[in-house]
Amino acid sequence: MSRVKSRVASRRRRKKILKAAKGYWGGRGTLIRSATEAVHRAWAYSYRDRRVRKREFRKLWIARINAATRDEGMTYSRFINGLRKAEIELDRKTLSEMAIWDKEAFSRLVTLAREQIEN
Repeated sequence: MSRVKSRVASRRRRKKILKAAKGYWGGRGTLIRSATEAVHRAWAYSYRDRRVRKREFRKLWIARINAATRDEGMTYSRFINGLRKAEIELDRKTLSEMAIWDKEAFSRLVTLAREQIEN
């Protein structure tokens, strides 16, 4: 019976880290300890930022919708409220795209929302 040696597993683990650190500046791409720290930090940031990305896009869509509705003489919050009352269920991404590419349809939505608020 021979003892277990961890050579293959540890080499595989280090190669995985160095592969993930490919392109990093200086020792962060070649030295195992620096690379490990850099890669783990990069993974933490990417995990966090996958969630932040969703928030950022929502903020962008809301800003675009707000700008488009103000051009029509209405505020964002009144517009969304009017759409809810009219039972029009479009997400903010779609509304944002409409505000950019299909201004006529967006204007009709603003008119519908305005009618719902006034009634």
